[in-house]
Amino acid sequence: MVKIRLKRTGTKKRPCYRLVVADARSPRDGKFIEAVGFYDPLPTPAVIRVDAERVQYWLGNGARPSDSARMLLEHEGILPKTVRVQVPSKKTAAAESASSTSRPAGATTRDGREAVVTEEEPVAEETLAEETLAEETLADDSAADEPVAVAAAEGQTSD
Repeated sequence: MVKIRLKRTGTKKRPCYRLVVADARSPRDGKFIEAVGFYDPLPTPAVIRVDAERVQYWLGNGARPSDSARMLLEHEGILPKTVRVQVPSKKTAAAESASSTSRPAGATTRDGREAVVTEEEPVAEETLAEETLAEETLADDSAADEPVAVAAAEGQTSD
Protein backbone atom coordinates (compact mmCIF):
# COMPACT_ATOMS: atom_id res chain seq x y z
CA MET A 1 0.00 0.00 0.00
CA VAL A 2 1.25 3.48 -0.84
CA LYS A 3 0.99 6.24 1.77
CA ILE A 4 1.32 10.01 1.61
CA ARG A 5 3.01 10.97 4.87
CA LEU A 6 5.51 13.29 6.53
CA LYS A 7 9.23 12.58 6.60
CA ARG A 8 11.08 14.44 9.35
CA THR A 9 14.13 16.43 8.37
CA GLY A 10 15.96 19.26 10.08
CA THR A 11 18.07 19.27 13.20
CA LYS A 12 17.40 18.52 16.83
CA LYS A 13 14.54 20.71 18.15
CA ARG A 14 14.20 22.40 14.73
CA PRO A 15 11.96 20.08 12.73
CA CYS A 16 11.05 20.42 9.07
CA TYR A 17 9.02 17.88 7.19
CA ARG A 18 8.79 16.65 3.62
CA LEU A 19 5.46 15.42 2.33
CA VAL A 20 6.41 12.18 0.60
CA VAL A 21 4.78 9.28 -1.17
CA ALA A 22 6.19 6.07 0.28
CA ASP A 23 5.52 2.38 0.67
CA ALA A 24 3.67 1.81 3.97
CA ARG A 25 6.28 -0.77 5.00
CA SER A 26 9.26 1.61 4.74
CA PRO A 27 10.40 3.48 7.89
CA ARG A 28 9.29 7.04 8.62
CA ASP A 29 12.54 8.68 7.52
CA GLY A 30 13.53 5.95 5.09
CA LYS A 31 13.16 5.32 1.39
CA PHE A 32 10.33 7.08 -0.45
CA ILE A 33 8.92 7.11 -3.97
CA GLU A 34 8.46 10.86 -4.52
CA ALA A 35 8.59 14.09 -2.53
CA VAL A 36 5.41 16.09 -3.20
CA GLY A 37 5.63 18.88 -0.65
CA PHE A 38 7.29 20.65 2.25
CA TYR A 39 6.09 21.72 5.72
CA ASP A 40 7.97 23.97 8.16
CA PRO A 41 5.99 24.42 11.42
CA LEU A 42 8.42 26.85 13.14
CA PRO A 43 7.71 30.23 11.47
CA THR A 44 4.70 32.13 12.82
CA PRO A 45 2.58 31.40 9.76
CA ALA A 46 3.76 27.85 9.06
CA VAL A 47 5.23 27.34 5.60
CA ILE A 48 3.39 24.72 3.55
CA ARG A 49 4.21 24.02 -0.09
CA VAL A 50 2.46 21.17 -1.88
CA ASP A 51 2.49 20.06 -5.51
CA ALA A 52 -1.29 19.61 -5.78
CA GLU A 53 -1.13 18.01 -9.22
CA ARG A 54 1.19 15.21 -8.06
CA VAL A 55 -0.83 14.66 -4.86
CA GLN A 56 -4.01 14.29 -6.93
CA TYR A 57 -2.19 11.84 -9.21
CA TRP A 58 -1.13 9.67 -6.28
CA LEU A 59 -4.54 9.86 -4.62
CA GLY A 60 -6.08 8.76 -7.92
CA ASN A 61 -3.73 5.77 -7.95
CA GLY A 62 -4.83 4.64 -4.48
CA ALA A 63 -2.38 6.36 -2.13
CA ARG A 64 -3.79 7.03 1.33
CA PRO A 65 -2.69 10.07 3.36
CA SER A 66 -1.69 9.71 7.01
CA ASP A 67 -3.68 11.73 9.55
CA SER A 68 -1.12 14.54 9.73
CA ALA A 69 -0.73 14.62 5.93
CA ARG A 70 -4.52 14.68 5.55
CA MET A 71 -4.76 17.73 7.82
CA LEU A 72 -2.14 19.56 5.76
CA LEU A 73 -3.86 18.67 2.49
CA GLU A 74 -7.22 19.82 3.88
CA HIS A 75 -5.62 23.08 5.02
CA GLU A 76 -4.26 23.67 1.53
CA GLY A 77 -7.65 22.88 -0.05
CA ILE A 78 -6.44 19.82 -1.95
CA LEU A 79 -8.71 17.48 0.00
CA PRO A 80 -12.23 18.38 1.17
CA LYS A 81 -12.75 18.82 4.90
CA THR A 82 -13.71 15.52 6.49
CA VAL A 83 -16.18 14.92 9.27
CA ARG A 84 -14.42 13.63 12.35
CA VAL A 85 -15.95 10.49 13.85
CA GLN A 86 -15.63 9.98 17.58
CA VAL A 87 -14.94 6.35 18.47
CA PRO A 88 -16.28 5.54 21.92
CA SER A 89 -14.12 3.79 24.49
CA LYS A 90 -15.38 0.66 26.22
CA LYS A 91 -16.61 2.68 29.21
CA THR A 92 -18.57 5.20 27.15
CA ALA A 93 -19.87 2.48 24.83
CA ALA A 94 -21.34 0.60 27.80
CA ALA A 95 -22.89 3.78 29.19
CA GLU A 96 -24.36 4.74 25.81
CA SER A 97 -25.79 1.29 25.18
CA ALA A 98 -27.68 1.65 28.45
CA SER A 99 -29.08 5.02 27.37
CA SER A 100 -31.69 5.37 24.65
CA THR A 101 -29.73 7.58 22.23
CA SER A 102 -30.10 6.67 18.59
CA ARG A 103 -27.09 6.17 16.33
CA PRO A 104 -26.93 6.55 12.57
CA ALA A 105 -27.36 3.24 10.81
CA GLY A 106 -24.21 1.76 9.33
CA ALA A 107 -21.66 4.02 11.05
CA THR A 108 -18.75 1.76 11.92
CA THR A 109 -15.01 2.10 12.37
CA ARG A 110 -12.27 0.05 10.71
CA ASP A 111 -12.22 -2.52 13.47
CA GLY A 112 -15.98 -3.09 13.19
CA ARG A 113 -17.05 -1.20 16.30
CA GLU A 114 -20.00 1.10 15.96
CA ALA A 115 -19.00 4.76 15.71
CA VAL A 116 -20.76 7.66 17.38
CA VAL A 117 -21.15 10.72 15.19
CA THR A 118 -21.46 13.85 17.29
CA GLU A 119 -23.37 16.61 15.54
CA GLU A 120 -24.19 18.76 18.56
CA GLU A 121 -22.02 19.76 21.44
CA PRO A 122 -22.67 17.37 24.33
CA VAL A 123 -24.35 18.86 27.39
CA ALA A 124 -22.67 18.10 30.68
CA GLU A 125 -24.72 16.41 33.41
CA GLU A 126 -23.89 19.29 35.77
CA THR A 127 -25.51 21.74 33.37
CA LEU A 128 -28.64 19.61 33.18
CA ALA A 129 -28.77 19.37 36.98
CA GLU A 130 -28.41 23.15 37.30
CA GLU A 131 -31.20 23.76 34.76
CA THR A 132 -33.52 21.34 36.55
CA LEU A 133 -32.76 22.99 39.92
CA ALA A 134 -33.41 26.43 38.43
CA GLU A 135 -36.77 25.29 36.99
CA GLU A 136 -37.80 23.80 40.34
CA THR A 137 -36.82 27.01 42.13
CA LEU A 138 -38.86 29.09 39.69
CA ALA A 139 -41.83 26.77 40.10
CA ASP A 140 -41.58 26.99 43.91
CA ASP A 141 -41.32 30.79 43.81
CA SER A 142 -44.33 31.19 41.53
CA ALA A 143 -46.39 28.77 43.65
CA ALA A 144 -45.46 30.71 46.80
CA ASP A 145 -46.43 34.01 45.16
CA GLU A 146 -49.93 32.84 44.12
CA PRO A 147 -51.40 32.34 47.62
CA VAL A 148 -50.07 35.74 48.70
CA ALA A 149 -51.66 37.33 45.66
CA VAL A 150 -54.94 35.47 46.34
CA ALA A 151 -54.87 36.47 50.03
CA ALA A 152 -54.18 40.07 49.07
CA ALA A 153 -57.08 40.00 46.60
CA GLU A 154 -59.41 38.52 49.23
CA GLY A 155 -58.36 41.20 51.69
CA GLN A 156 -59.26 43.91 49.21
CA THR A 157 -62.72 42.51 48.49
CA SER A 158 -63.69 42.14 52.15
CA ASP A 159 -63.00 45.83 52.85
